[in-house]
Amino acid sequence: MDKMVNIFLFGKKYEVPDNLTIMCAMEYAGYQLVRGCGCRNGFCGACATIYRIKGDRELKVCLACQTKVENDMYIATLPFFPLIKQVYDIENIKPEQQIMMQLYPEIYACIGCNACTKSCTQKLNVMQYIAYAQRGDFKSCAEESFDCVMCGVCSSRCPAGISHPQVAMLARRLNGKYLAPKSEHLESRVAEIKDGTYDELIEALMGKTIEEMKELYNHRDIEK
Repeated sequence: MDKMVNIFLFGKKYEVPDNLTIMCAMEYAGYQLVRGCGCRNGFCGACATIYRIKGDRELKVCLACQTKVENDMYIATLPFFPLIKQVYDIENIKPEQQIMMQLYPEIYACIGCNACTKSCTQKLNVMQYIAYAQRGDFKSCAEESFDCVMCGVCSSRCPAGISHPQVAMLARRLNGKYLAPKSEHLESRVAEIKDGTYDELIEALMGKTIEEMKELYNHRDIEK
């Protein structure tokens, strides 16, 4: 028998097995997570969660998909955090420091409190990659922020109102477009796709059932 623990979802008490993640515990309790979360046909990072343990005053943050329930855990999920998302054409901007000044000037109001890093659900050094962005070091910013899933928890704790995930996304796009070495194999494959080389194959795949697709996937050739 699984050991059962008490959790509180949006103020209501439930008894669930202690080996479940918060997300699975919500489904066990009867919640249907059909939109939003990456592993539920949505976007990874959409299961940002705030919780505390009874008797502990500290509010903690996590991703519901990777955090196990604890006894007397009070849980509230965040449907999204309203990040500042500037509009730009990647073809018309360059990897220069002033682009950050133009699009995300709030990064220069950072007070170095490190609340973003402390709250990161992926344990990233968020304040460091913002420092790279301030200096126009987009390659380092891209590498430091590579595992960001854009849950927005870091921004929810920032007194300067910085949209860290969007700053990181801009840095990664600039790095990929202008700074990172080009991949000849990738570019040739994209050209083949545009030329219609794989149209027949794609049409055949689109006509297959889900079970047929699973069979193909499970028996695919895997490069050593």
